[in-house]
Amino acid sequence: MHGGAGRFAALALDMKLFPKSATADAKRLVWAKGLRAVGDGYVSILLPAYLLALGNSPFAVGVLTTATLLGSAGLTLLTGMTITRLGHRRALLAASALMILTGLGFASVQAFWPLLLIAFVGTLNPSSGDVSVFLPMEQSLLTRSVADKDRTDLFARYSLAGALMGAFGTLLAAVPERAAAWLGITFVEAVQAMFVVYAAIGIAAGLLYRGLSDVPRGMPRTADPPLGPSRAIVYRMMALFSVDSFGGGFLVQTILALWLLQAFDLPVATAATIFFWSGLFSAVSYLAAVPIARRFGLVNTMVFTHLPSSLCLIAIPFVDSLVVVIGLLLVRSLLSQMDVPTRTSYVMAVVTPAERPAAASLTSVPRSLASAVSPVIAGYLITISTFAWPLLIGGLLKIGYDLALLAMFRHIRPPEEDGQREAKSRAD
Repeated sequence: MHGGAGRFAALALDMKLFPKSATADAKRLVWAKGLRAVGDGYVSILLPAYLLALGNSPFAVGVLTTATLLGSAGLTLLTGMTITRLGHRRALLAASALMILTGLGFASVQAFWPLLLIAFVGTLNPSSGDVSVFLPMEQSLLTRSVADKDRTDLFARYSLAGALMGAFGTLLAAVPERAAAWLGITFVEAVQAMFVVYAAIGIAAGLLYRGLSDVPRGMPRTADPPLGPSRAIVYRMMALFSVDSFGGGFLVQTILALWLLQAFDLPVATAATIFFWSGLFSAVSYLAAVPIARRFGLVNTMVFTHLPSSLCLIAIPFVDSLVVVIGLLLVRSLLSQMDVPTRTSYVMAVVTPAERPAAASLTSVPRSLASAVSPVIAGYLITISTFAWPLLIGGLLKIGYDLALLAMFRHIRPPEEDGQREAKSRAD
């Protein structure tokens, strides 16, 4: 009786959390994404506080943030070759092992240059989104794990899992301050313990990836082909996404946390609370993305939700009140992430199925490289002034990206949108 009730509850949970066509692989990937987001959530906030506590400058924080993004871009560039040789499952297991080593490295080292090296080769994510090597591996496998009609829905739930669990993770950033007070240890020692927890999260993610199916038994593994007929579209998207990411690099979560800590002299626990609510608002935006995209199209959803969020960023530098700044950040969070699942779904939709792994890698790597340049500039700007130059510059760049995206891609529709349009025409 109880076993049957448990199976029914699990089935009901799956029906609510996942599209009907989602396979077991899709579910494992979504759960692993959420688990990793917990670690990303608190690391992105503790990283600047930890480096400042070790005696480093805001500029050094920007340099190390740049190193993490450059390293992620380099690893992502190898994604296609890695998947071809190892398959998705073993490639993700290797990435999990790297995550474990990254956490243990940061837990045992305090000198800046060794930390910089670990950040470069490791998996730390200074952003509220996912810019790690895991992303293109999971995206290409997710696309194969659901029907086309449910693709945007699955990517929205994938992003939602990351946002919700990442928001929970940001609350854990308050633990070191409290642990230092309760246990009589230093803040640095408490943060190092959190990096050990980060390594443990890598172990748990690896256990989930172990259950993924790889190439069906008896079938040879073939290499994914490079770009073919979709080359021109992918290159244009790659250029535009790079502009967006360059702007986004000025306001990755680590840089935002650094600016709040410096400009308003906030405790880490207060910053953690701000980013917790920001993460929840982002989760709401992921939920809203699917029905809005179905009604207005993927490109329109990407552009017309992104523009007002960028205007919020531009307004923040001219506001002195912390309450108003927090309000603008929350409004921005409510709008800015609707383009994440829609953008991924759009890229996967406008290329042929065989080109999807290459398209995922080529649109991810330049974005990571572009976003890696900005934090070091942002760190320098914060060093010389508490005026929010990084937010102003990032907002202006993002507005330029939105307008260019609308002009270049509004007439290139995914197959499902063309089908909906034809059906509507026949009905009329």
